[in-house]
Amino acid sequence: MTRTFPTGFLWGTASAGHQIEGDNVDSDTWFAEQVQPSVFKERSGKACDGYRLWREDVDLAAGMGLSAYRFSVEWARVEPREGEFSAAALAHYEAILDRCAEHGMAAVVTLNHMTSPHWFAARGGWLDPAAPDLFARYCDRLMAAFGDKITIAVTLNEPNLPRLLTWLDLPDFVRDLERATLEAAAKAAGVPRYRLTNVILPEDMDAMGDGMSAGHRAARAAIKARRPDLPVGFSLALVDDRVVGDDPSVRDRKRAEVYDRWLELARDDDYIGIQNYERLYYDAKGPVGEDGGPVDGALFAGVDPRSLGEAVRYAHEATGVPVIVTEHGISTEDDARRADFVPQSLAGLWDAIADGVPVHGYFHWTLMDNFEWIFGYGPKLGLHAVNRETFERLPKPSAGVYASIARAHGL
Repeated sequence: MTRTFPTGFLWGTASAGHQIEGDNVDSDTWFAEQVQPSVFKERSGKACDGYRLWREDVDLAAGMGLSAYRFSVEWARVEPREGEFSAAALAHYEAILDRCAEHGMAAVVTLNHMTSPHWFAARGGWLDPAAPDLFARYCDRLMAAFGDKITIAVTLNEPNLPRLLTWLDLPDFVRDLERATLEAAAKAAGVPRYRLTNVILPEDMDAMGDGMSAGHRAARAAIKARRPDLPVGFSLALVDDRVVGDDPSVRDRKRAEVYDRWLELARDDDYIGIQNYERLYYDAKGPVGEDGGPVDGALFAGVDPRSLGEAVRYAHEATGVPVIVTEHGISTEDDARRADFVPQSLAGLWDAIADGVPVHGYFHWTLMDNFEWIFGYGPKLGLHAVNRETFERLPKPSAGVYASIARAHGL
């Protein structure tokens, strides 16, 4: 049986500025990497040297036969100091858009992928009442510079991730280290509070969520004012949460805490981006294994190719808008697992589409192994390995598997 995907369905990979570019010295994440103590296992440094090798990376995606490339614009590079916009940085990102166009690839642009300018964090980040307007001003500058070349705009990447992580069995010392990192950063910056987007204190989560929700609305309005036709949305970290037994109360409480605010927000958007990595199970008391037994609560412990199709079904049912899989992948040193995981997952995605779920594209995370935030360079999610000394990109067998699917436009 040949399973062909819909006409116009986008095949892509996703990347993020801070994770591949290197030397993002005016960002909040860079600043937090340098302080002591720091929750970041190691510093990003040169990352994958992607700011210099951007052309090679776009060409790498095109060479796989992909029809789209998702990348992020680094706010810290565009507005390194409050109110000062860099013409050179804007020209750099416009050149990436032009290269995508040369290859006939759709350009899916994330306007804020976790990192923000140092000055923004020093103002309290999304706790600052002015944050939504500051973000909208930045988005307006991008639109004025090259908005006509963007295919799809993603305002925010996984604004619900910190809340989602509260449902994982992370050691207490990680929570303590997060707090110590923010305290050290505030002291080093000489401000009363220093706030990152992806290291959030429990007592700040609701207010940060309010700020990011307002920021998304303000950004959407700014983008639509320049280009009413440009599809705008955001990406949501979404686990396929399943119920073991007949009591869904714990699963439903998780959904209410982690997703509800954002799914409601997305109902006014052109699409919902979902980023799915796991399937997890809950009974009436809490997390369990698929068989109802004890469970490993570590990050990525619930990798399951069945999760993707179910995640898109839930996202569409909850929002009523089309879905784009803005991230999906697997953290593993064994690329044979990835090579098997991709087609198995896409089979489930095809089933959801066949059942009427409007899914407009799939973006594999990620093009290459990169800087995975507080975990540093340990996790391997790339279709390509990266030599940490020469920065040479080396294709893994899974890259060929995914490329074959994209070229065939089906399974």
